[in-house]
Amino acid sequence: MKRLLQRAFAADGALAAKIPGFKQRAQQLQMAEAIAQAIEATEVLVAEAGTGTGKTFAYLVPALLAGGKVIVSTGTKTLQDQLFDRDLPAVRDALASGASAALLKGRANYVCLYRLRRASTEARLASRDEAAQLRRIERFAGVTITGDRADLAEVPEDAPVWAHATSTRDNCLGQSCPDYRDCFVMRARKNALAADVVVVNHHLFFADLVLREEGISELLPACNTVIFDEAHQLPQTARMFFGETLSTSQLVELGRDARMELRAAGGGSPELERVAARLEKAARDLRLALGEPAARFAWGQAMRLPDFPEALDKLNAALRALEQALAAQAGRAEGIESCTRRATSAHATLVRMREAEAGSEVRWIEVFSNAAQLHVTPLSSAELFQRQMSDHPRAWIFTSATLAVGEDFAHFTRELGIEHARARRWASPFDFSQQALLYVPKGLPPDPNDPGFTAAVVEAALPVLRASEGRAFLLFTTLRALRKAHELLSGRVPFPLLVQGTGSRSELLARFRALGNAVLLGSQSFWEGVDVRGEALSVVVIDKLPFAPPDDPVLAARIERMRSDGGNPFTDLQLPQAVLQLKQGAGRLIRGETDRGVLMLCDPRLVSRPYGRRIVQSLPPMRLTRDLAEIEDFFAAHPQCESG
Repeated sequence: MKRLLQRAFAADGALAAKIPGFKQRAQQLQMAEAIAQAIEATEVLVAEAGTGTGKTFAYLVPALLAGGKVIVSTGTKTLQDQLFDRDLPAVRDALASGASAALLKGRANYVCLYRLRRASTEARLASRDEAAQLRRIERFAGVTITGDRADLAEVPEDAPVWAHATSTRDNCLGQSCPDYRDCFVMRARKNALAADVVVVNHHLFFADLVLREEGISELLPACNTVIFDEAHQLPQTARMFFGETLSTSQLVELGRDARMELRAAGGGSPELERVAARLEKAARDLRLALGEPAARFAWGQAMRLPDFPEALDKLNAALRALEQALAAQAGRAEGIESCTRRATSAHATLVRMREAEAGSEVRWIEVFSNAAQLHVTPLSSAELFQRQMSDHPRAWIFTSATLAVGEDFAHFTRELGIEHARARRWASPFDFSQQALLYVPKGLPPDPNDPGFTAAVVEAALPVLRASEGRAFLLFTTLRALRKAHELLSGRVPFPLLVQGTGSRSELLARFRALGNAVLLGSQSFWEGVDVRGEALSVVVIDKLPFAPPDDPVLAARIERMRSDGGNPFTDLQLPQAVLQLKQGAGRLIRGETDRGVLMLCDPRLVSRPYGRRIVQSLPPMRLTRDLAEIEDFFAAHPQCESG
């Protein structure tokens, strides 16, 4: 295998011959060899690879050469599509591999023929636009092979009408569906079962682990190798899926579907109509009782809100009443029986949530603009994840650019219960000492929680933006700071200002690249998964170290548990999380061999606190300066560098 890899990655090898722009990198070959060894020995490997290593090819090549069935799980659907549509075909072609491949997404990504037909005759759509979009989806369903809604660009992915044209685990009729034989989800699963390489995303992978009877349960037992790309996201995703969630939008949809299925079955029931409407009202009232959106409450906090306990009681009573009313009608049609099962399951979940006691789980509530989600989340996913890994010997590969704090992988491996894993780290092949500067400005308030801190960050950033002629990301740890910075910057910079929330992320990034001198203000969604190469991005400003707010209900419960177990929550949990998140944000800056730029970290704790040194050492090896004149000289010496 080692010789095959060396030939494939050689300067005159298979990849160089077939893939434009391919360059030989020692780190990439070393990583591929380590992965090949793990596959051959069915080991667990944790592999951090710095930006530019080419980790996708480093795991695809040994996986294809080793043979057997491979599952590759990515962090997002966007990366999933990129891997399946671009990277995997390129490597297969270069290696002349006959391995078959399949793309598998969660069921909500595929048109549901049954629900689409129901919607076209029964649904009460909110507008003419939605009705027109539904007709486009109907035409698409008649010609598509995959049914993947990502292939229908004319209907935005976040359009509300998709809720009428796709299914969820709750409302899918399964084998009882009259359209089962033509189901796009089942077709995708059959393709995945037959394929040598299956590309999924983390959410789907964990949905399979937790819901074997509903998901792709045949895939994991049959596979020889599991590869997680963007593996730093796994601990949080695992905790979410190993817990339980009940949303008010899920209950509103249940009430709506119950009425629709009853009418489709050929008759009405005034009692059921009344009870379904009562559930929908109770769900909306619960959301209203929680106040403003973008909030998270521990269960105990929510119970102290003036209207929440009564709203919860009414929701419970309404859900129980609908469950009973549906049970009386269940024999009439499969759709009604499905709604009955959904009501029974939702009511059982709500009862468990209300009665759960503190222990290894935390109960909490998340509030959105038009919905609220009730959660029960395990404090640790390690034991649950380890149990899934032990059912059959296979290789498990975890890779990302951000898994270690310095050289220490303990935080990541502890989170997933894989302390026994072999861990390797490869630094970026880019020359950060020449390509980038790390700038920690002087004169900022020593406490980042100071009310004037964001204004001070803006003032410190203005001369840097002038020196760079725009071309900057300003990344903030909170939306409040982002909005304040936008207010302070408006009219003060002669460059286009782009702000998160004024368009989709992909739209804003396309505008940013096209403008060439824009300043983009972003929060959490711009800290990772964003790739802007070349002169359009030459500065990344980060306002504060991204410590998670200690009053976050899940983090607060984990801190308390770690403290009671004798651990140190700051050094073992909060600091490693902040470092890994900071590495993601910093990783937006240098994306190519000829990129140049400045990373501006505005948090004085980097130089005033003992842990600041540990954080700086975890970043790429950029030269640190606190002198604005050096930044101005840097851009004066390299104006508008072209990127290769």
